[in-house]
Amino acid sequence: MVTETDLELRDGRKLHVYDTASAESSDRLAVFWHHGTPNIGAPPEPLFPAATRLGIRWVSYDRPGYGGSTPHPGRDIASAAADVSNIADALGIGRFAVMGHSGGSPHALVCSALRPDRVLGAVCVSGLAPLAAGELDWYAGMAEAGAAELRAAARGREVLEDHLVSTEFDPDQFTPADHAAIASDWSWLVDVAGQAIRGGLGGMVDDDLAYVAPWGFDPGPISSPLLLLHGGEDRIVPSAHSRWLARQSPAAQLWLRPDDGHVSVLSSGAAALAWLRQHATLG
Repeated sequence: MVTETDLELRDGRKLHVYDTASAESSDRLAVFWHHGTPNIGAPPEPLFPAATRLGIRWVSYDRPGYGGSTPHPGRDIASAAADVSNIADALGIGRFAVMGHSGGSPHALVCSALRPDRVLGAVCVSGLAPLAAGELDWYAGMAEAGAAELRAAARGREVLEDHLVSTEFDPDQFTPADHAAIASDWSWLVDVAGQAIRGGLGGMVDDDLAYVAPWGFDPGPISSPLLLLHGGEDRIVPSAHSRWLARQSPAAQLWLRPDDGHVSVLSSGAAALAWLRQHATLG
């Protein structure tokens, strides 16, 4: 069962929080799920069976501007570390792990970078590298529609907003394997994306602007265990991004799935969660 609550922050903002804790699961490892763009923050239902088997408690939240969370104007990627810490404090969670998919991956990564005292391990799936990443052709391999959206973001909020309202979703951003995953095990993503868009485009705009702006932290060596999972056929975030991130943190493990795309790579999500449970326990 997922419990939903609203957390009032000192700056007056509200975060809408999800938690699968129960009296029987108080000793489980808390894993903060970081959602993609555009999604709401509900924890990943397709991974619930694996989480139950592994003794994992999901905690998550709508990023500012999505769902029940109020906007945080000018937010950067680094701001997620403070939001997660505030949620953990409110729930009485001392140490925890993090997992993110797509746009959620940089937000999971920053928690490891800025809160090594609390984060036991991280899994980043299909995640971006910073726009300023040296020796990385950032847009290379992206589907035209996705690259155009991020290029618009790099030109500013007004240009991005005009772009989003004047273009239609391009299904060719996804591979045949992605479409198969969305039609079966990961159809849940359609639901959370639909809920996010019904609430307006504000959260999506703020996400895109944050991806192309300075992140507010150095995604260099991460002291806690880090797993980077990526599909070799990903057309939304090419796998070169995870390969770049792996070079920055030599201790990180990189799992490349050559035949997978942006969504179908989540077929390895349960295995990645098992990796996180093992390494977070060792941490």
